[in-house]
Amino acid sequence: MHEELIAQAQAWLTEDPDPETRTELARLIDAEDHTELAARFSGTLQFGTAGLRGELGAGPLRMNRSVVIRAAAGLAAYLRKQGPPEREGEAGLVVIGYDARHKSLDFAQDTAAVMIGAGLRAAVLPRPLPTPVLAFAIRHLGAVAGVEVTASHNPPRDNGYKVYLGDGSQIVPPADIDIAAEIAAVPSLTTVRRPTEGWDILDDSVLDAYLARTDAVLSEDSPRTARTVYTAMHGVGKDVLLAAFARAGFPEPVLVAEQADPDPEFPTVAFPNPEEPGAMDLAFATARACETAPDLIIANDPDADRCAVAVQDGTDWRMLRGDEVGALLAAHLVRRGATGTFAESIVSSSLLGRIAEKAGLPHVETLTGFKWIARAEGLRYGYEEALGYCVDPDGVRDKDGITAALLITELASQLKEEGRTLLDLLDDLAVEHGLHATDQLSVRVEDLSLIAAAMHRLREQPPTELAGLPITRTDDLTKGTAELPPTDGLRYTLDGARVIVRPSGTEPKLKCYLEVVIPLGSHQDLPAARARATDVLESIKRDLSRAAGI
Repeated sequence: MHEELIAQAQAWLTEDPDPETRTELARLIDAEDHTELAARFSGTLQFGTAGLRGELGAGPLRMNRSVVIRAAAGLAAYLRKQGPPEREGEAGLVVIGYDARHKSLDFAQDTAAVMIGAGLRAAVLPRPLPTPVLAFAIRHLGAVAGVEVTASHNPPRDNGYKVYLGDGSQIVPPADIDIAAEIAAVPSLTTVRRPTEGWDILDDSVLDAYLARTDAVLSEDSPRTARTVYTAMHGVGKDVLLAAFARAGFPEPVLVAEQADPDPEFPTVAFPNPEEPGAMDLAFATARACETAPDLIIANDPDADRCAVAVQDGTDWRMLRGDEVGALLAAHLVRRGATGTFAESIVSSSLLGRIAEKAGLPHVETLTGFKWIARAEGLRYGYEEALGYCVDPDGVRDKDGITAALLITELASQLKEEGRTLLDLLDDLAVEHGLHATDQLSVRVEDLSLIAAAMHRLREQPPTELAGLPITRTDDLTKGTAELPPTDGLRYTLDGARVIVRPSGTEPKLKCYLEVVIPLGSHQDLPAARARATDVLESIKRDLSRAAGI
C-alpha cells in the first residue's frame, strides 16, 4: 500500500512543471509522510458545475499547475469537439481572467498556453480583475468559452477554476460531465502541448467597455447623492468599483484602507467573505470614524462578483441579509418599470415571488448558483441569498458585485432625496407582502463524511415538526421536480415557514436555509412580528441541528 502511494507520488513528481510543488512533494516522499501523501493522492479534485476549487499544493487532490494543465487540456478537447467556431477562418477564442490569489497568474498563463497548443486562440485579461469583467468579456469578444482563475471568498490557501461557455454563463450539466471525461482522458502532461507564446494580453479596452456598459444599470436622471464606505476585502474590486462610481457621478467612496489593496494572505479576516463573523468589523469602524455619516457600506468579496450592504440601524451598523438586498433591488427595478423574468435560487426568500406577482412579472426558482439563475428564460433580474445579484443580464450573465453596488447606491440616493432609508423601504415591503424573515444554519467541517452522514440521517429519520410547526410536505430534491433537475437537498414546508438543507457546492459546509413568513396589518405590527420570527427561527435551528446530528 505504502509502496504504491510512493510510486504514485514519484510518477506525479516527474511530470510536475512547478518548482515549488516539486520541492514540496519531494520533501514528502523523502520523509515517507504516508498520511500527507494519502491526503493528496487518494483521488482527484472533481471537476463539476463549479469547475475546480481546492487547497493549493502538490498532488491530484490539490490545486496546482499539473491539475490546471489537465483541466485546460480537457476543456480544449471538449471545445474542439463542439464544432467550428462562429467566426469564419478563425479558431475559437478562449478568454481568461484571474484574481490576485497565490498562483492565479500562473494558472491563467498555463491555460492560455494549453489553448494555443490545442489550436484555439487565447486572450488573457491585462491584470487581476473582477470575475464579472471576465463574464462580460466572453460575450463582448465573441469567445467560445472563458476561464476565471479564482477561489472567490475561500480561505487564503485555496484557489479555483471557473469555466464559462460562449453564452457568458457558467457551465451546467451535461457540459461539466463531458469536460470531466475529457480531463480524465488526458494520459500524461507530456502529451499536452504548451507553447511559450502565441496568446494575446488584452489591453484596457475590454475594461473600458465593461465600465461603459454600467451606464445601462442606472436611470438617466436618478439622484447620485448617497455616501458610501467601501471595502474590497483584500480583493480585486477597488479600482473597478471606484471607476464605476466616478463614471456614475456618485460621491467617491471612503475606502477601508486596511483592506483596499489585493493581498492573497487576507491578513485582516479569518475568511474573506463579508458573510463571515468579523469580516465587516473594519468597515463598521471606518464608517463610525467618518466626519460625515455615510448612508451605506458596500463590500465586495475578493473577486468582486458578490456585493454586501450594511446600513445604520439605530446607533450602530448592521449587515443586510442577501435576501433583504435582493428584495430591495427587485422593488427598485419594479418601480423603474423593469420588465422580464425575476429569478432566484430555491434557497432564497419567497418575497421575490410576491414582489414579482404584484408587479405582474414572471418569476422562477432555480437550483442554487448563478449557473442556473442566469439561464432563466427572459431574465431581467436574478439573485441568490449568498450576496449574488445579476442586475444587467444583457451585459453580464452572472452575479456582478460592481453593478449591484451601483444599483443599491442609486436606490439609497433616491430614498435619501425622499427623506427615507433602505430600512424604511424594507418595512414597507414587509407590510405589503408579509414579513419574510430568513436565517441560516451553516456548519463548517473538516471531515466531509459528516455532511453525508447528516443528510443520510435526515432522510432515514425525517423530522415531523420543527419549532412546534408541523412539516406539511417534504421534498427530497435528489429526485428532482417538475421545475428542477435533481440535486442533493431536502426541502421542508411548514405552516408559515420553509427549510432547505443542502451541502455547499464550493465549501466544506452543510447549509440549512430557513424562512418564516408572518402576515402584517400595519407598520405598528412590525416589532412584535420580528420578535416572533426571531424566536421561531432560533427554535427551528435548534430542532434541525438535533435532527441532523450536527
